[in-house]
Amino acid sequence: MDWGTLVGTAVGGVVALAATMIAERARSRREEAVRRQESKRQLYVAYLAALTRTRNELKDIVRSPGLGQQERARLSAEAYREGGAYELRHQLGLFAPAPVISASDEAFRAIRDVRDLVRDGAPGTLPEAFEAMIHAIRDLRDAMRKDLGTDG
Repeated sequence: MDWGTLVGTAVGGVVALAATMIAERARSRREEAVRRQESKRQLYVAYLAALTRTRNELKDIVRSPGLGQQERARLSAEAYREGGAYELRHQLGLFAPAPVISASDEAFRAIRDVRDLVRDGAPGTLPEAFEAMIHAIRDLRDAMRKDLGTDG
C-alpha cells in the first residue's frame, strides 16, 4: 500500500469538504440576507399602506360636513386605531435602521396630529397639518427606498 496515495486522497477529501462547507455557508448567508430584505420590504409596504389608509379615512371624515363633534371624534379615533399603523410601527422599530425609524416616528406623529385636529373640529389648521402629514409620509418613503437600495 502506498501511503502517499492514501494521504493525498485524504487531504483532497478534506479540502473538498471544507470548500463545500464554505460555499454552503456563503450561499446560506446570501439567502438569509435576501429573506431579511424581502421581509423588510413587505413591512415597509404594509406600513406605508396603513398610514395612507388612515390618512384617507381622516380625509373622508373632514369631507363629511354634517358630522357632529362626538361622531367626528369617534370616527377619527376609529380611523387611527383601525388603520393598522400603530402595530406596524412597533415592528418597524425592530427591523429598520435609525433613519427609517426616525422618519416613521415623524409620519406617525403627523397622522396623530391630523387625527387630533379632525377630532377637535379645527378646520382652519387642517390644510397645513395635512400637508405636513403628506410630506412626512413622503420623507418616510424616501428613507425606506434608500434603506432598500431602490432610491434610484
